[in-house]
Amino acid sequence: MRCKQHDLHAIFTCFSKLCLNIKKIIKKFLFHNIKQGIKQIHKPLFISGVITLLFLLQTLYILLMSATVCVTLHHLTTSGAPMTDISVSQESFFFIPVDYLCTRAPITCSPDISITAMADIMRQHNISGIVAVEGNLPVGVVSLRDLRNLVAADSADLAKLTVRDIMRTSLITIGRHDYLFKAIFKMAKNSIHRLVVLNDDGTLAGVITNTDLLRVQTRCPLYLSQEIEASETYEQLQATAKRMTEMLQFATRAGADTQSLMSLITHFNDALNQRLIVLMERLEQIVLPEGAAFLVLGSEGRGEQTLRTDQDNALVHVDDLSAEGRAAVERFSERLVDLMEFVGVPRCPGNTMASNPEWRHSLSEWKAILTRWITTPIPDNMVNFGMFQDMRAIHGSLELEQQLREHILAETHRQTLFFPYMARNIVRFKPPMGLFGRIKTESRGEYKGMFDLKRGGIFALTLGVSLLSLYYGTMGGTTWEKIGRLRQLGKIAAEDLDKLEEAFTFLLKLRLQRQFRALESGRKPTNHIDPLVMTDRERELLRDAFKGVNLLLHILEDTFQLKMIRG
Repeated sequence: MRCKQHDLHAIFTCFSKLCLNIKKIIKKFLFHNIKQGIKQIHKPLFISGVITLLFLLQTLYILLMSATVCVTLHHLTTSGAPMTDISVSQESFFFIPVDYLCTRAPITCSPDISITAMADIMRQHNISGIVAVEGNLPVGVVSLRDLRNLVAADSADLAKLTVRDIMRTSLITIGRHDYLFKAIFKMAKNSIHRLVVLNDDGTLAGVITNTDLLRVQTRCPLYLSQEIEASETYEQLQATAKRMTEMLQFATRAGADTQSLMSLITHFNDALNQRLIVLMERLEQIVLPEGAAFLVLGSEGRGEQTLRTDQDNALVHVDDLSAEGRAAVERFSERLVDLMEFVGVPRCPGNTMASNPEWRHSLSEWKAILTRWITTPIPDNMVNFGMFQDMRAIHGSLELEQQLREHILAETHRQTLFFPYMARNIVRFKPPMGLFGRIKTESRGEYKGMFDLKRGGIFALTLGVSLLSLYYGTMGGTTWEKIGRLRQLGKIAAEDLDKLEEAFTFLLKLRLQRQFRALESGRKPTNHIDPLVMTDRERELLRDAFKGVNLLLHILEDTFQLKMIRG
């Protein structure tokens, strides 16, 4: 029986963690016995043996990580997976450049200083190794192990020795642009804990250690996925959810594109919700009865959430659900919404949540509500419809979701005025760009001097593309996927669709970047941006994106002949 690639990955990860746990146990034993005094055996021999065992365990750990990468390489070269899939897979983060780990200036010393001065530098910076340089060219390296061996030998006057006398000159190096898996392989092959990283011209770029590699592993999507699956309490899930932002920042620095980041956020939000549902059943015996589905709406339904997005969800159940079943649905909805807030997903200020009875109905009731929204296109109804049309079931009956989609498609094409009125509402959200490309900002209030990125661009693009997609007979998916389907249908010029896609991608990227910066500086992420803090290049790209939004508004006006219904 052949193991699947992800099964092997799990096996290697399990054994590597086992190695680290054994190391911790041995270290505790070692330190305890040194403190108490070891009288029955030769103390230096004992210490040397245990340290050797620790080193072997660490080497085994690196080998297992290397084996994980080998399995990944085999998978990528034999599966034929498209690059768009690889870019968001957990394994792909082993293929980031080593340069990502060199975020700090390397601590160095001259080879001609005394070893006591060198040891003092290492103590001040709390490092276990140091590189000796001449003219920024690395000429040797000294580690704590070298110092330990020197002291144990007790054959020289330490005060007279310089770094040059004890440093190892046969350096194991790696280029800053080499991939991480190559660094893992070199460490394992040479039984070392650190690598000297070189620039293209041979000068020192930095040093990476096995601790750095472990840090990468614990920030990669695979690790967080495993943490979510292994969580046994709500508190553990809450702690894991707090590290999602760090993982996304890691993915951003590793070169993940905007669409891949959206996929990652969606993946983790879904995984968190589904694990909450598992724990609800296991810890509280709260379950969703048969014949019901929990739906996520809006940006979460499209798979386009960014950071700290509010909850938007609903629930649908079969018409003949018993009174007991309806009570179970209510209990499930209220508890899940509470727990989502507990792990860090804020409640919707507008109460668009399954815990609200207005967003929890039978299939027939939902069909009647949708028909009312479609046939009576007043502002509130259009907002509600725009939120609901991108529904996606994350738990329960997929058949109920499909029946709702079919009803929406049928009703919207039956009501001839629905599309023009919906389009007219969307074109009111014009981008904040004045004459000569000047970016308009708010003149007063909390966000004076800023513009609303969501209201001034993202909102019109997502709703406009969804409306065009619905008009041409398709539903669901991300805005990128909808643009792709429109391109296949050939109803809109490919060049125009390219501009819409570029505009949407840039606006979401800008939104994510600003949200990351807000979190790093301790501020609450918002959709408002000060154009004065943007670079000239960013402002130029923003104007191009706003031109893309205006293009979409013109497409809506032409497609639905809005000039005929203005008034």
